[in-house]
Amino acid sequence: MAYVPVPKDLTAVKTKVLFNLTKRQLVCFSGGALVGVPLFFLLKGPAGLSAGGASLCMVLVMLPFFLMAVYEKNGLPLEKIVRNIVRVLFLRPKRRPYQTDNYYAVLARQAQLDREVYRIVRQKKAHPRRAPTDRSRRRKSEAKR
Repeated sequence: MAYVPVPKDLTAVKTKVLFNLTKRQLVCFSGGALVGVPLFFLLKGPAGLSAGGASLCMVLVMLPFFLMAVYEKNGLPLEKIVRNIVRVLFLRPKRRPYQTDNYYAVLARQAQLDREVYRIVRQKKAHPRRAPTDRSRRRKSEAKR
């Protein structure tokens, strides 16, 4: 009977689609081939480069596609790693001062808002509006007629 090793961590297992490659690898490899192969023939013929020079240029152009397909560190693909590096080096500020969320200030603001609401409610109770009586409603309806 054949022995098949089963990995214990199933999160690292990826679904293979064709030629034992994942969808991501197929897309990246085919993208590299679509860019690299025509470049080889363009550089070899009209540009006058030798086959060795054209193939070297082709490999250099296809290398980023292959790296995007294969390279992965800590479960992150290459473009996410590059994006994180660009964020850290260029987009985010170099110094990030430590700031706390002061819970006491939040409680003080809430208490002040509660006092303000209480004051507004108390003022409305001191000067209530008179509700219209039945007589005033009749007078208005008679005046409209």
